[in-house]
Amino acid sequence: MEKQARSRMLVLGRIAGLYGVRGWVKVFSETDPRDNILAFKSWYLGPSRRPCSLVEGRRQGKGLVAKLEGCEDRDQAAALLGQEIAVHRDQLPPTCADEFYWADLEGLSVETLDGISLGRVDHLLATAANDVLVIEGDRERLVPFVWNQVVRDVDLAMGRIRVDWDPEF
Repeated sequence: MEKQARSRMLVLGRIAGLYGVRGWVKVFSETDPRDNILAFKSWYLGPSRRPCSLVEGRRQGKGLVAKLEGCEDRDQAAALLGQEIAVHRDQLPPTCADEFYWADLEGLSVETLDGISLGRVDHLLATAANDVLVIEGDRERLVPFVWNQVVRDVDLAMGRIRVDWDPEF
């Protein structure tokens, strides 16, 4: 994978609220499982991607709370409300052979087994049955990410996904 793709920033969650008076914050996590975000000790906050160290984090009720370095009181924590939590792509653990991070699939070209271009992956959706590729091309297509049935090959180096899909659908 090219260096630029490995070093880009990925948003994993956001500061969603305040917890107590000693600078703790509530965290909304988009990781699965939810508390995986706490495994990353270096966070980058907000649009400026200001570096911040996670001092401590834990489950609290149905959510997560975190203590960040330099955030000692409720007022300092309040200044962080709504800020995105990002990490460098290369901080993520490696995937297995047939596993992919959604962020690595976004932007890849998608073509049928016959070489017909369907467009590029705009984003993915999680559904109860399976994940779905949202492909933007001559029109929007929703293609289920079902390995070996619909999705036949993902070549990150070539920037391409090959699918067994009727281009008219």
